[in-house]
Amino acid sequence: MIGNDKTKLFKILAFETSCDDTSVAVINSDFSVDVNLISSQTTHEDFGGVVPELASRLHLKNIMQLTQAALSKAELKFEDIDAIAVSVNPGLIGALLVGVSFAKSLAYGLGLPLIAINHMLGHIYANRIENPQLLPPYLALVVSGGHTELVDFKTMNDFDIIGKTRDDAAGEAFDKVSKLLGLGYPGGPLIDKLAEKGDPGFHKFPRALNKKGNYDFSFSGFKTSVRNYLANKDDDYIHKHLADITASVQKAIVDSLVSKTISFAKQSNTKTIIVAGGVSANSLLRSEMIKQSKSIGAKVHFPALEYCMDNAAMIGAAAIEKYINKDFADLSLNAFSTKGIRIL
Repeated sequence: MIGNDKTKLFKILAFETSCDDTSVAVINSDFSVDVNLISSQTTHEDFGGVVPELASRLHLKNIMQLTQAALSKAELKFEDIDAIAVSVNPGLIGALLVGVSFAKSLAYGLGLPLIAINHMLGHIYANRIENPQLLPPYLALVVSGGHTELVDFKTMNDFDIIGKTRDDAAGEAFDKVSKLLGLGYPGGPLIDKLAEKGDPGFHKFPRALNKKGNYDFSFSGFKTSVRNYLANKDDDYIHKHLADITASVQKAIVDSLVSKTISFAKQSNTKTIIVAGGVSANSLLRSEMIKQSKSIGAKVHFPALEYCMDNAAMIGAAAIEKYINKDFADLSLNAFSTKGIRIL
C-alpha cells in the first residue's frame, strides 16, 4: 500500500460486468495496463440483443476463470494487488451484481480496499490509459449501447450534463437498425464496415431535436423512420443498396452526435473534447469529430480501439484517484441500474 505517497506505483485489480462482456484487468497508478482480458458473450447474437438473465449466468461462469487467467498472464499473485475496483452502475442489474459480489468477496478475503466505479465515468477514464495527462476542463461525449450523454467537465467532481438521450441511445439505434436489416448483433461494427462502400447521401433519414440550443439526443423516431423506409422496399432493392442504406443510417446517427457536440463546444469556447464509449470506435464519428473540432480550434481525443468497448482497464483507471484519496466503499456496497454519470 502507498498511503499518501503518490510517487510509488500501486496496482488495482478491476472488474467490469455491466452488460454482456466479462472483463478483468490489472492497472498501475501510472495508467499502464498489466493485463486486460475480455470474455464476450457471443451467445446473445442468436437473440439479436442481450438477454439479461443469460448474461448474468455467463458472468457467474466466467469471472473466476478470467481472474485466474488475468493474474497468470500478468505474472502476478493476489499479494501483488493493492485494491479491488468494480463497476456498480449503470447496467443490467443482475450482471452488475455478479461483479460487485465477486469484488466484495475478494476485497474481504484479501483485506484490500474496495472501490466503486460508475461505468460511464470509466469510459471517460479510458482516454487516460494512453494519455495520462488528459485532465478537465473538457467536454465529453459518452456514446455506448445504452447511454448517450454530453457532459461539461470543469473538474472530475464538478460537471454539468448538457444533454442526454430522451429514448434510444446511439448504440441502440445501430443495433436496432442492424436487426431490421438482418445483419446481426452488435450492429455498430457491422454497419460501420458495410457503410465504407456506400453513399451517405443516398437517403436522408431524420435528425431529431435539431433546434438551436437543444443538446439532448433522440433516436427512437429515427429508428421508426428506417423501419418505415425498409417496409416500402422489396428484398432485392435492400440487398442491392445495402451499403448505401447503412452509410445513410450511419451518417444520420453521427450527424446528431457531432453537430450537438461541436455546437456546444463553440458556444462555450471549449478547446478539448473527448469521446468515449463503444460507439467512439465508429470510423465516421472519429473522422467527422476530428474535422469539425479543427474548424473551431478544438482538439478531440478518443480511447484506443481496445478500450472503447466495455473493459475492466477503464474501471481500474477511474479507481486510481479514488485510491489516492482513500475514497473506499464498504461491504454494504450494492449495484444499481440508474442511468447516467454519477460520482460515487
